[in-house]
Amino acid sequence: MALAVVHFLRKIPSAMSLRARLRRSLQLRNWCYPVHASLSYEAIKQEYRPEVPEYFNFARDVLDRWTEVEKEGKRSKNPALWWVDGAGEEVRWSFEELGVLSRKVANVLSDACGLQREDRVILILPRIPEWWLVNVACMRTGTVLIPGTQQLTAKDILHRLQKSKAKCIITDDCVAPAVDSIGAQCQSLKFKLLVSEGHREGWLNFKDLLKNAPSDHHCVTTKCQDPMAIYFTSGTTGSPKMTEHSHSSYGIGLTVSGRYWLDLTSSDIFWNTSDTGWAKSAWSSIFSPWIQGACVFVHKMPHFDPSIVFESLSRFPITVFCSPPTAYRMFVQHKVSSYTFKSLRHCVSAGEPINPDVMEEWKAQTGLDIHEGYGQTETVLICGNFKGMKIKPGSMGKPSPGYDVKIIDENSNILPPGKEGDIAIRVKPTRSLFLFTCYADDPEKTEATIRGDFYVTGDRGIMDEEGYFWFVGRADDVINSAGYRIGPFEVESALVEHPAVVESAVVSSPDPIRGEVVKAFVVLTSDYASHDPEKIMKELQDHVKTVTAPYKYPRKMEFVQQLPKTISGKIRRNELRQKEWTKD
Repeated sequence: MALAVVHFLRKIPSAMSLRARLRRSLQLRNWCYPVHASLSYEAIKQEYRPEVPEYFNFARDVLDRWTEVEKEGKRSKNPALWWVDGAGEEVRWSFEELGVLSRKVANVLSDACGLQREDRVILILPRIPEWWLVNVACMRTGTVLIPGTQQLTAKDILHRLQKSKAKCIITDDCVAPAVDSIGAQCQSLKFKLLVSEGHREGWLNFKDLLKNAPSDHHCVTTKCQDPMAIYFTSGTTGSPKMTEHSHSSYGIGLTVSGRYWLDLTSSDIFWNTSDTGWAKSAWSSIFSPWIQGACVFVHKMPHFDPSIVFESLSRFPITVFCSPPTAYRMFVQHKVSSYTFKSLRHCVSAGEPINPDVMEEWKAQTGLDIHEGYGQTETVLICGNFKGMKIKPGSMGKPSPGYDVKIIDENSNILPPGKEGDIAIRVKPTRSLFLFTCYADDPEKTEATIRGDFYVTGDRGIMDEEGYFWFVGRADDVINSAGYRIGPFEVESALVEHPAVVESAVVSSPDPIRGEVVKAFVVLTSDYASHDPEKIMKELQDHVKTVTAPYKYPRKMEFVQQLPKTISGKIRRNELRQKEWTKD
């Protein structure tokens, strides 16, 4: 498919002029331009003044603008998208080529499928170039994209199709059989597109349609608050919710990530390893880098492999790298220092808290800090360790200049530094346009996120005297033992500092005296797996007592082969907690 697309591009004329629409898009240059941040935090807050126009479409107002910058010779020679499969095949698309192909896909959606504005499209594809084309095509047509990971089961897909009432699904040979097994139960589903060299009964072939589609397409006019995409949450505390985002919430709101957290310019080559099914992929594989005109690097990598990551960082001129804490924990267990990352200058992490010792070990082996960021599917970057800021290992950094972030109590009172409370974003009297619009089709759950003047994230945290925020845990994860409130992350961080521990999950467990106590589920390294369980438990307990406050040590411990996780890789502490509290 990828080679066929490249062959087509060699035969087409230049993309059509954007005339008046481009002139209007250039009004946005005060937020969409490439600069290295390297500013103080106060300077970032002063500089960040994004405009939110009445009408906005990322494909037209950002991507097509970069096409014009390319034509004027004012952008580096880096491609907009650089995809490799690890077996020698590569795709390099300029912004112009991305524009032409995405317009063809837009015509597939509008003409071949007859989709209208705000019709919903489920997209389940691995890291292949077509995933990016469909993302941009949905923006051009005003259809609402709903990404999904290939790890979804038939039951998961059924839930998403029925709940979203999607009219179209686009996937490949791996997922198509699961769709067929439940398709009859989805009355809204009208079109099934197969990204494949082959054909399947009941499916339209994406390759054939793309080949025959015209390359001229008129981008729809969308208001900044019109729905753009729906992202199902990862479901760490319950059933996944449909989080609706507008054209501006990510399309403009993620400027703060691209410019200040990722520190990108149009000269950078940026690699984000996130799975295509999650909001983080939208954050860091589409909006943040392309706002800055940077190159998005993609490795197909069907299965996560640290050695492939190290080899790619050594071989390709990747300058900025993003991966989740779970990946960094795996990285530091390998000999990272035996590789040379000649171009790499900046590393970031998000998705869950990263342990301080992992940050220290990564820096010891690579010489690079890990800049942690904090956000949710419902938001853009809430807090971050921005380029140029002092990093406090274990801290989420300081609030994004796009939000007014506070720690509040149960009565919506703002708490002083050092006091634990709920991490919240002020939404009254003015709600930020860079928050999710709603939980689609669920006004009650949407309203439940508001307390007083604040959107409540559901996470607990503390702000220190210097304005740095520290994650304590999900509100449901915090343990109350004999009057002491204990956040799981601090205990987990203490445990993982011990050489015996690969990873751990800490939850509450019932206790007749203290009400509840700390219990740790621990995955041991291979070197310690055969050790006497009682001895290693005592060793780990003593270790925690020396690393953090003694009352936080895990009074109970269970050694497991693996931890339960969401499809996105986040630990399902609620599942472990439920197991503890429902024992006979």
